[in-house]
Amino acid sequence: MRKKHSILLWMLLGTLFLTSCYYQKHDYSDEWDLTEGRRNSLDFAEGHHYTKNYNFRVVGDSLSLQIRHPQHNPGRTDDLADSSVAVCRGDRVVVADMMFVPEDSVDSVWIKVARDQSTMGWIHETDLLREAIPADPISSFIHLFSNVHLIYRLLALGLLLIVYLVRRMRRKRFHIVHFDDIGSCYPTLLCLTLSGAATLYASVQKFVPDTWVEFYFHPTLNPFGLPFILGLFLTSLWLIVILAIASAEDVFRQLPLREAVLYLFALLGVCAACYLFFSVATLYYVGYPCLLGYAGWALRRYYLYARCPYVCGRCGAKLRSKGRCPHCGAWNE
Repeated sequence: MRKKHSILLWMLLGTLFLTSCYYQKHDYSDEWDLTEGRRNSLDFAEGHHYTKNYNFRVVGDSLSLQIRHPQHNPGRTDDLADSSVAVCRGDRVVVADMMFVPEDSVDSVWIKVARDQSTMGWIHETDLLREAIPADPISSFIHLFSNVHLIYRLLALGLLLIVYLVRRMRRKRFHIVHFDDIGSCYPTLLCLTLSGAATLYASVQKFVPDTWVEFYFHPTLNPFGLPFILGLFLTSLWLIVILAIASAEDVFRQLPLREAVLYLFALLGVCAACYLFFSVATLYYVGYPCLLGYAGWALRRYYLYARCPYVCGRCGAKLRSKGRCPHCGAWNE
């Protein structure tokens, strides 16, 4: 009986977790004062994540807008190319109208955007989303870090840093997280939190991509009011910022400037490797057991080799064991 109850409890928790991954859709059917145009705009926003008056920023070389109104005639859509206007990279455009052309074999959704009163026109939605991104700074940041070329550069940078640091370790001993760590828990917690955030990011991309797209079009830095998994991801990002500041402060306090800079470069390389590995491995379900194994290994390494439970009675330096302080020479019992 107890086993049956635990199975039901786990099923209930799993159901709650999955349902909390989605944005709740508002039901407008009971709102009598909605006009037909407003209702159509809200219906469009549910499927496309944006609607009228939404702002985009052009990131492509240019955006070609057709001045003439799209016609419900596939034979005339090619004639629109003779009357067009272009907006350039960096320009902001606002959505003025949307319409469907079912006969269009390229894309049935046409969006009218405007840069100003004299520069406006129609464009296929696929072309708009390929050449423009939401104008919000957070969306720009997400777009930057979703760039495949940037990921390859981070991977190359991480590998170069790791190779450089391994060669330095062979020539001369210096501190590095997980292997010859300083007496601080912040670098280890930073690596673990970043690995967990990368796992959450890949999980959202794989299992609830529509939720991530909604967040991309309407981002926020407030973790409250979001679906559970997105709120947890955003909380982990805030925690990464706090742990990064705490790690840098502790490193510069415990090590000389040159060694501190080397340690932080090594920490950056380890963080880049963790982010790339877990964000890719999670897409193939390997990231979850690897995260558990990595967390157990990292915490064990910290408690065995880096934890400093004692403090020198004279200078206040952290000590891994009782005895003579390596900083001031005082004997601690």
